[in-house]
Amino acid sequence: MPDPIYVIITVVILAVCIGITWFAAISYRKKVYENKIGTAEEKSREIIDEALKVAETKKREALLEAKEESLRTKNEAEREAKERRAEIQRMERRVMNREENLDKKSEALEKKEASLVSKEEALTARKRETEELYQKEQQELERISGLTSEQAKEYLLKSVEDDVKHDTARMIKELETQAKEEANKRAKEYVVTAIQKCAADHVTESTISVVNLPSDEMKGRIIGREGRNIRTLETLTGVDLIIDDTPEAVILSGFDPIRREIARIALEKLIVDGRIHPARIEEMVEKAKREVDTLIREEGEAATMEVGIHGIHPELIRLLGRMRFRTSYGQNALRHSIEVSILSGLLAAELGLDVRVAKRAGLLHDIGKSVDYEQEGSHIQLGAALCRKYKESAIVINAVESHHGDVEPETLVACIVQAADTISAARPGARRETLETYTNRLKQLEDIANAHKGVDKSFAIQAGREVRVMVVPEQVTDDDMVLLARNISKQIEEELEYPGQIKVNVIRESRVTDFAK
Repeated sequence: MPDPIYVIITVVILAVCIGITWFAAISYRKKVYENKIGTAEEKSREIIDEALKVAETKKREALLEAKEESLRTKNEAEREAKERRAEIQRMERRVMNREENLDKKSEALEKKEASLVSKEEALTARKRETEELYQKEQQELERISGLTSEQAKEYLLKSVEDDVKHDTARMIKELETQAKEEANKRAKEYVVTAIQKCAADHVTESTISVVNLPSDEMKGRIIGREGRNIRTLETLTGVDLIIDDTPEAVILSGFDPIRREIARIALEKLIVDGRIHPARIEEMVEKAKREVDTLIREEGEAATMEVGIHGIHPELIRLLGRMRFRTSYGQNALRHSIEVSILSGLLAAELGLDVRVAKRAGLLHDIGKSVDYEQEGSHIQLGAALCRKYKESAIVINAVESHHGDVEPETLVACIVQAADTISAARPGARRETLETYTNRLKQLEDIANAHKGVDKSFAIQAGREVRVMVVPEQVTDDDMVLLARNISKQIEEELEYPGQIKVNVIRESRVTDFAK
């Protein structure tokens, strides 16, 4: 909006310009007329009087016209000035109205702002009161329930989780029931299972032990009331007891020779003692474990004495003794190591090398097989790690690492051990591929079961047709057992190749013990 003073100045300047123009026009016309008169006097002196009269007449007319033109111009200028003044006044009034409106709006905004501030303060106070009430209510609820908010949340989540597990377990049971009802669809599986029960002779011989009984009456005592004695013995040893029509004999079945030996010694002690009940069975199993440990140490010492090697770390001697119960492709691992040690010594003597170092390397070349059931890695890696741990020489370590060609041999002793290992393994009847595959499968069965949360221990029994899983009752509920069995079965199906079917038996047992003093 232009300033009124500028508008007035513009109007005045315009009026002055119009006046100047008007006077300039009059002067111009006057000069024109005077020129015409002068020219007329020169051309015609004869008509001066008439010309003067005409000139005066025209002059008067011109003056009248000029006056009229001046008056008209003046009137127009005044009219335009009035219109401009009126327009300026209207604009001023409009500006004043707008300023008044702005003032009113500004006042209204100030009032609204003050109202909003007061409302914000009220809301803040209300929010603070609400939080205080919430805290009081929460404290009151915690006091009434005896649980904190985190504990209550955890309780709710646990309840939901238990409900879900229960529903899942129920659904799995229903599905399994439906599947079992479709017996005709599983006819092929039953046929395969029947075929699988016919195990090869060398597998049976390597996985069972026979305990002679004084009489068939002892079988009932071994079984115990409702089978509690036999169940306790199987649980503690991981060995399956087979009590059939064989006269005066009990068969112990298990792929782990150490477990089978512990079970055999314990059962023989129980038969001699005559007192067969769960507590006595536990005691005898512990004694049998100690005896087997002693036997393992003695076997290791005997092996070192047989080959004439001294100064081996006691832990390596114990691991050598464990190899007495380890087979590789049907060949006893300890006897194989002794053979390799003797052969290495003979070859070293022929080549003029250090016989003792060669024997030492040959005896320890498969030491990793004593722990490969318990630890991850090949027996070569584990054996080299054990030799380093117990400060064996670099020559022995290289012989252990290179006896299967995984690492390049750095000494002649390593080459000798390779040759001796091949000679011992290649002799007719030394190894059987099927037994190694069989025992590896049983070990993998136990490893799969032990890898799940809540599993205490597991045993592969019945020649690998069943895996018995013992769980910690505090960590695994009855509903969890169904899911655990399903998960183990699925993992076995995905990771193992086997004929027929494998039964997964999950056992959850709670036991309370007290002593009367």
